[in-house]
Amino acid sequence: MLSPNLILYVNDPARSAVFYTDLFGREPVASFPTYVAFALENGLTFSLWSTAARDFVSSGTGHRSEVAFMVRNDAEVERLYDGWRGQGITIEQELKTAVFGRTFVALDPDGHRLRVCRPDD
Repeated sequence: MLSPNLILYVNDPARSAVFYTDLFGREPVASFPTYVAFALENGLTFSLWSTAARDFVSSGTGHRSEVAFMVRNDAEVERLYDGWRGQGITIEQELKTAVFGRTFVALDPDGHRLRVCRPDD
């Protein structure tokens, strides 16, 4: 069975590592000038890879996906919304009620979309 992990392409891994260290409340498990990785509680590795790395190759452009942070309930969505706004994190989609419940979308330093919502019922 495959065990997927997540890699985001970033311009400055050190800057992005500071952002995600604060967001996750944990230090990276690996940190190099062009690559940083965080081990998450669900077994996923969340990595940041520099687009300027010697061995980086990608013909894709733009952000065509979202990183979804699933929380227990709508109150937790609203608490994170207020907290992230208070930290100065850019909010791309304001807090709203979608078909799946309360949600909002923030942006990391490279413009990756970070959605907060409840798991589907």
